[in-house]
Amino acid sequence: MAYEPAESRYDGMKYNCCGRSGIFLPAVSLGLWHNFGDVDDFEMARAMIHRAFDLGVTHFDLANNYGPPPGSAERNFGRILKQDMRAYRDEMIISTKAGYLMWPGPYGEWGSRKYLLASLDQSLKRLGLDYVDIFYSHRPDPDTPLAETMSALDTAVRQGKAIYAGISNYKPERTAEAAKILRDLGTPCLIHQPRYSMLDRWVEDGLLDVLEEEGIGCIVFSPLAQGLLTEKYLEGIPESSRAAKAHGFLQREQVTKDVLKKVQALNEIAKKRGQSLAQMALAWVLRDRRITSVVIGASRVEQVKQDVDALDGREFSEDELARIEKILRDVR
Repeated sequence: MAYEPAESRYDGMKYNCCGRSGIFLPAVSLGLWHNFGDVDDFEMARAMIHRAFDLGVTHFDLANNYGPPPGSAERNFGRILKQDMRAYRDEMIISTKAGYLMWPGPYGEWGSRKYLLASLDQSLKRLGLDYVDIFYSHRPDPDTPLAETMSALDTAVRQGKAIYAGISNYKPERTAEAAKILRDLGTPCLIHQPRYSMLDRWVEDGLLDVLEEEGIGCIVFSPLAQGLLTEKYLEGIPESSRAAKAHGFLQREQVTKDVLKKVQALNEIAKKRGQSLAQMALAWVLRDRRITSVVIGASRVEQVKQDVDALDGREFSEDELARIEKILRDVR
């Protein structure tokens, strides 16, 4: 049966202006970092993308290395676009990135002009697109001059292969430098994608101030701390969880007794608010007006709906914020 999106798809979603631009992003975006590769269930991935779009999630966030194997998330998303959603391309923001290892040799990662532009060409082929809406430098390169990396983003936009330029994982000082270079080139930096959650607050130490001053949007990845800010870890480490696996970004040693105490205490506040812990964690990140969107991950269709429902409880009382802050700072 052909996919037809819900007519009500724009009724419930909150859209936020991305910095000082004309682009509004959904407060909740869908990331394809996990669960959309060749090792995953294609039909489940397809169903999650359909459900997200039905709920007003117009932004789909990818990178060249998402999978596994690397490249497969882009290829699978491109297949879903071609099969089901080509007619709705102009209703979507599709982003991709380059910066991490994609092929062997000295030109297969980091931030050189050679790598970024070659990678974008490969991404477009996998996606089956003529252009992406946002192309990111996925991480700063300690060896390539920043001007070279930013000039590659500028070239991608001028060639019509990307509409906007973005950066990810850049610290405050480097972000300000990148923003100035791009502004001087005539391709302003639209957006920054940092890691941010209740348990990882480094962006509060200067980055959010720089983004506000420069007029750059902020879209957060890992707002649930790789699943730690869900009910999954309340009693420890389940065997099926990410932390139980030998590979991946959440390691068993990160799930300490102190972290579990924080998570358990936060869960009590979430229950009193009538939310799941995950929903409260998303709402907490979005409470800051400088945050444009949060990138969620999902492994099941119902998770997409549950995360979008966090938007129904975005408000916090002063007392709730104070209690959350005390837990995050004081609980040991």
